[in-house]
Amino acid sequence: MPWDLTSYFPSFNGPEMLQFKAAIQKDVAALQRAAAALPALTAETAPSWEDILLRNEDLSRRMSHLSSYVSCLASSDARNEAYLQEEAELTRTRAELAKVRIELLRAVKPAPDEVFDAFVVRSQLEGAANYLNRLREEARRAMSTEKEILATDLGVDGMQAWGRLYDTVSAKLEFDMVFPDGTQKHLPMSQRRSLLDNPNREVRRAAFDGGNAAWQSIEDTAAGALNAIAGTRLTLNRHRGVDHFLDIALFQAAITRKTLDAMFAALMANLEIPRRILRLKARLMRRQTVAWYDLGAPLDLAGQERLSWQKAQSMVGAAFARAYPALGDFFKGQVVGKNWVDWEPRAGKRPGGFCTSSMLSKESRIFMTYNESLGDVLTLAHESGHAYHGAIMRDLRPYARGYPMTLAETASTFGEQVLMNGLLDDPTVSDSQKALMLDVEIGHGAIYLLDIPVRYEFEKAFYEERVKGPLSVSRLKELMIETQRRILGDVLEIGGEDPYFWASKLHFYITGITFYNFPYTFGYLLSLGLYAMFKKGGANFLPKYEAFLRLAGSDSAENVVQRTVGQDIEKADFWTAAIKSLEDPLDRLQALAPKVLPASE
Repeated sequence: MPWDLTSYFPSFNGPEMLQFKAAIQKDVAALQRAAAALPALTAETAPSWEDILLRNEDLSRRMSHLSSYVSCLASSDARNEAYLQEEAELTRTRAELAKVRIELLRAVKPAPDEVFDAFVVRSQLEGAANYLNRLREEARRAMSTEKEILATDLGVDGMQAWGRLYDTVSAKLEFDMVFPDGTQKHLPMSQRRSLLDNPNREVRRAAFDGGNAAWQSIEDTAAGALNAIAGTRLTLNRHRGVDHFLDIALFQAAITRKTLDAMFAALMANLEIPRRILRLKARLMRRQTVAWYDLGAPLDLAGQERLSWQKAQSMVGAAFARAYPALGDFFKGQVVGKNWVDWEPRAGKRPGGFCTSSMLSKESRIFMTYNESLGDVLTLAHESGHAYHGAIMRDLRPYARGYPMTLAETASTFGEQVLMNGLLDDPTVSDSQKALMLDVEIGHGAIYLLDIPVRYEFEKAFYEERVKGPLSVSRLKELMIETQRRILGDVLEIGGEDPYFWASKLHFYITGITFYNFPYTFGYLLSLGLYAMFKKGGANFLPKYEAFLRLAGSDSAENVVQRTVGQDIEKADFWTAAIKSLEDPLDRLQALAPKVLPASE
């Protein structure tokens, strides 16, 4: 692994790690006993519950350190059984710590408002008000303590086990790739993504067909996992008195239904903008329509440069430094300077990419598979944006750092915008390179405004049907095809759907957060809105942006946006303006295309 993990522990299962882990397990058990012995929150028990909260916060900080380390190892080498075993053991430890939270729910649920309000403003809990208020809200729909503890215990070998099974199977899955020249290779699934981004349509189709043949071989396993995860959630919702499965997603996203509806109303009213992107993509490929595997297709320009890892670091670093010097310094000094990225392609790596942070060491690590494409450079900028968000919040208490995905994805997509616009404004960049970048920029727009809404609409329909019982493989395929056709419309080639997208998209199998997908569209559009303010206000806007990042875990998404940049995201107008901002790069690419692709007209 090319990244440096020694700031976590000198070695895996070395004495430092074993002592650290043993101390956590001992302290979790002691805290459980102490919390379980306390009566509910009153004026008299307030000091004791304050102590429980402070000890719980310290354990959360230490757990984030161990969890981040283990996730780095298990993702980088999913064939290492010791790493997978450690990951499973960590799940059990997290479940034990979650039982302390269950006691906290028990504590605040019956507390009179005046007692709870006085508790929130205690000096030792300064900065934790949002955490406590959300705890109070969650407590209102919690089951009895005994049932919540049982659900937590069962989750380790139930819903979470299904998620781990999917992770393990998908990481080990390989597919047969037949290249246009007849060359055949047996490749890990983690390398399929870059092949689907290949400018050669025959390569994309071969990767699509070969990959789906592999997913078909495990379709029953994937369907079983998906049905089990959703079924468990729906059962728990019923026992907790949750009215609608989206209520939990909205709570986790820290937004109102009004905000979600406003965003999707704006999106559905303006679907022709991302569809126009796909129509242009089809025309530049000399086609009338696109297939699902064309969504990430770049322009097919002769002599495209393969971008080395060193070149990628240089591109990101230079663009960040020009537009946002503090971000540039962070990238150069921390991300690159301290070797935070596992980037190399190799067998056994899990698909996808992520940024993980430790609240103890106050450092981050970035996991990705770099295949020398411009899209991979964007991924580096995206994940570095996450890491910068962590750095902005590094001195906040853990209770103020728990921001929702809706706001988490803003910093990452903002990082992409800084990179893209920085390169587009560089006079040394050729028309050909600018066309490629504009293509990537609007291509991302199509993904965020078509692909991810497909995921959301599919998942919503799936949960509605799952209430009546498990869905068969054939129904899951049918539902995915129906959804893709409805959202993409007539720009989607007949027969060009991806019936196995429900199996290949790992986001459907993440157990910690439900409806993992729509926050990406939310964060993308929010970042477009923020970046438009940045372009207008320049450096004067950056203090507001950094205030936004710092407050992300301290209030609802609506309040954070209103307090820092003065925008009302419960109204469709904000989202409509963000969507329409894509028309500029779309028009620029249309104008530039004839210069780099003369036959495109």
